[in-house]
Amino acid sequence: MKRRLKLAKRLLNPKDSVLIVTIDEKEYLRLGLLLEEMFADCRIQMISTMINPANVARAGAFGRNDEYIFFVMLGEAAPQRSRLVREWVSGKGRTHTGNIRWDILRRSGTNASRNHSPGCFYPIYVNPDGPRIGEVGDPLPKGQSSPDQLPGLVPVLPIRRDGSEGNWQWAPRTLRERQKQGRVRITGSPEKGFVVSILKDGEFAKIKRGEFQEVSHNPDGSIIVEDIDTKFVLAVPGSQWRISTHDATQYGSRVLADILPGRRFPFPKSVYAVRDAIRFFIGNRPNALIVDFFAGSGTTLNAVNLLNAADAGKRRCIMITNNEVSEQEALSLKAQGFQPGQPGWEQSGICQSITWPRSKYTILGRRDDGTELDGDYFTGNTITKEKARTFHMLGYIDPAMLDTAARKKEIVSLIEAIPMAHIKIDTAFFVSEDERHTAAILFDDTQAGPFLDALEGMDHITHFYIVTRSNKLFQELKALLTS
Repeated sequence: MKRRLKLAKRLLNPKDSVLIVTIDEKEYLRLGLLLEEMFADCRIQMISTMINPANVARAGAFGRNDEYIFFVMLGEAAPQRSRLVREWVSGKGRTHTGNIRWDILRRSGTNASRNHSPGCFYPIYVNPDGPRIGEVGDPLPKGQSSPDQLPGLVPVLPIRRDGSEGNWQWAPRTLRERQKQGRVRITGSPEKGFVVSILKDGEFAKIKRGEFQEVSHNPDGSIIVEDIDTKFVLAVPGSQWRISTHDATQYGSRVLADILPGRRFPFPKSVYAVRDAIRFFIGNRPNALIVDFFAGSGTTLNAVNLLNAADAGKRRCIMITNNEVSEQEALSLKAQGFQPGQPGWEQSGICQSITWPRSKYTILGRRDDGTELDGDYFTGNTITKEKARTFHMLGYIDPAMLDTAARKKEIVSLIEAIPMAHIKIDTAFFVSEDERHTAAILFDDTQAGPFLDALEGMDHITHFYIVTRSNKLFQELKALLTS
């Protein structure tokens, strides 16, 4: 293992690259120490990923469900935010699950008492008609707990559930400034009490980036965002991966059996698990180079090809493997009179019988005998499934600012189904006949007519992004495209 890692270190770019190593629980301690010794100047993180929900029984021990992945990050390498299905994120607690998140203004946890931040103990005067903020008061002097009363307004203080005095997360000046931005929301009633909620910087940045579309405001001035397809979220996941498509039985062994009937390979990885592990680092790099010096059944190249098929990338993958045969196969071949190096022996080796044909078949979508592959794990074709159409109004963007290809590409960088390579400075809209490109975007709303014409018969397109500040035009286009 150490010899292989020494070679890998020579190949890795010290300015920006990543080494990914999977290991089971029997060897992860040794590997971790070895990586720390050899990559002392790098950032190393280990995650746990479930590979068999059914549990692999082990005599006298707990069954095995997962394995571990070490990520050794060199230079500027870091996992990038990626478009993930909701399965990647928790639906409980404070973890972001795809919806914009409003937090309570009153501080909780540590440093939550009045004496921790006296300048953040002040009244917020709520007008019950709305409800909405009528006025933001100044911090109360030390020893004063009762605010002044203002006609028609209800004072709200950061009083904690146990009745003790707390503090707000924002000072009065900050609250006033961010209220103007629509980042403060008032809910509740005089009978039940009023609650002040806020959009923190991270959540507000998602609106500015276009992940959520601002469509209107509540009576209190707070932002209303358009409902999005909450099946997906743009995020960097945590260190516990429990993803159904990472099941090595369903999407490793059975996928390989579908591609190569009659051939068996011990413990192939899920092609989607490999794809996901590498896409956090190369999803935004269409020309990345990936080297796998334990190629095995060829899962890595299959995964790289899936990424390229999704965004028209030109990522390259170098796989290294020998052509060994299993111990049982070796005995059988010797019994038949074959020796290593002879064609009859070599054609049974892992490279010639599994790695190479798998790579060939998944690229072409068919086997040498002409039979076609079924499923979405190959890059020749995909299964067509009917999906509901979703529409996104990008009203926060000034169309006049889209005067360069770079600015247009910045918008589509978050849309997985639109390849940035196809966006030029004169691109008024993007519509592709390629069924892999399931999203369309209109940059220039004066070209709505040609945009609709181009979409005629494009039933594979399910996501529509409209750059316009005219809600009327957006609704008209939406109605036409759903009729």
